[in-house]
Amino acid sequence: MSGNSIGVLFRVTTWGESHGAALGAVVDGCPPNIDLTVAAIQEELNRRRPGRGGSASPRQEEDVVEILSGTFEGKTTGTPISLLIRNSDCDSAAYEELRNIFRPGHGDLTYAKKYGIRDHRGGGRASGRETVSRVAAGAIAKKVIARAGIEAIAYTQELGGIVAERISLAEIGKNSLLCPDQKAADQMEKRLEQARRQGESLGGIVAI
Repeated sequence: MSGNSIGVLFRVTTWGESHGAALGAVVDGCPPNIDLTVAAIQEELNRRRPGRGGSASPRQEEDVVEILSGTFEGKTTGTPISLLIRNSDCDSAAYEELRNIFRPGHGDLTYAKKYGIRDHRGGGRASGRETVSRVAAGAIAKKVIARAGIEAIAYTQELGGIVAERISLAEIGKNSLLCPDQKAADQMEKRLEQARRQGESLGGIVAI
């Protein structure tokens, strides 16, 4: 069986496929009486939403989250929290030629070899689209650790061999790559555009 759950005391199970009807998560182990609204989760999802710039996927998704269970009057109840994000921009026909072809560097081949089945439409579970569920669940996790005075911050430390030399947390939200070094961010953008024109992709490092 594929592993779809992470965590022990705070356990997150994600579900859904890139071109399915929806994706979502079930969060179990969240303490009761934590302030939690759709708006708080939506704020995090808006930061990862695709189609907002040259460095993101061109796929247009609103990523509107729905809380189906686990809250009452804006507070968690201590029971499983079920989250749902519907897909709206799925052109599965564009992937038909990949039904019997494995993309280099993608998880398609590994998935097929490991599980004996594969959803070629956008990669199915082996798609970056699945991270929408993790971000939604992560928004709840941030609420939990905030009670202990802990804040989680992530940023792009390196992309395509270009490293952020200066770490200024105030700079993170000022560029599309969420890089704490604006000079490095500008260089990363140029390197990314060059790779895009060449039909290539780039690796990077995200620091948390």
